[in-house]
Amino acid sequence: MRLNELRPPEGARKKEKRVGRGIGSGHGKTACQGSKGQNARAGRGTKAGFEGGQMPLQRRLPKRGFRPLFKKHFAIIHVGDLNRFPKDTVVDPDLLIQSGLTEKEERVKLLSDGELQHPLIIRVHQASKAALKKVESASGRVEVIGS
Repeated sequence: MRLNELRPPEGARKKEKRVGRGIGSGHGKTACQGSKGQNARAGRGTKAGFEGGQMPLQRRLPKRGFRPLFKKHFAIIHVGDLNRFPKDTVVDPDLLIQSGLTEKEERVKLLSDGELQHPLIIRVHQASKAALKKVESASGRVEVIGS
């Protein structure tokens, strides 16, 4: 068998429906669009969500709450997660991405869940007061960096 002899299996490829090509084709005259009406016209059909003039669902449902436009999103890191790094390591957002603790470049906030076993130098965008105490009690330090 050669490359020029390869063919798809029988029935795998259907012939394209050629509409508006004469009465004998079975798809002539109105080209499968029926006669008259909105869907027979050029530029055919309606937008997604159109309900025939009835008030659409997305406008009938109430809006709830306030959605801040400039909300800052943080990746959450717990103090206990940092035990994987060796003693006196400088832990910054780039190292957290490499180790898989955060997925992409985003602001990082340190929270106090877990215990730190050895001192580390931690550079994050925010840290809770309880997390600061836990890191300092393990002889480490937290540096808050700007975004």
